[in-house]
Amino acid sequence: MNKKILMDVIGILAIALVVVVGYKLSPLLLPNADVTVQPDAACDLQRVACEVALPGGGKMALRMQPLPIPMVKPFQVEVKLNGVSASRVEVDFAGVDMNMGLNRPELSANAAGVYVAEATLPVCITGQMDWQATVLLETAGQRIAVPFRFKSSSHG
Repeated sequence: MNKKILMDVIGILAIALVVVVGYKLSPLLLPNADVTVQPDAACDLQRVACEVALPGGGKMALRMQPLPIPMVKPFQVEVKLNGVSASRVEVDFAGVDMNMGLNRPELSANAAGVYVAEATLPVCITGQMDWQATVLLETAGQRIAVPFRFKSSSHG
């Protein structure tokens, strides 16, 4: 009887530990932002760089190279800032309708206001995938998220 109670207590503690750890790690998986800026939905990252005006002034442009964005091959991600500076720049790639795992490269300053990184999108078994590339900017006063949507295809 005592062994069963002990096992039940250990099970409850293990569940509580998983809940606490999940809660503490959730900001890493689901980025929080002070401000979310919606870009022009007509801008197609598969064809051109997309630019957006930021709150408080300044602009940000997101560009991928080569185009169209390849699947399972490295490509360059570039964020260009004008009129605003950031202490950290990341791009979070997430499947819109399917969880494709954590894919959030941190970009390095390459030149004044230009941040770059290499990224790779995993292949989708359905052949086509809707993605959201959320640029996360940490500025002196706030954390800004800019979510861009695009489609990829493993058929080229």
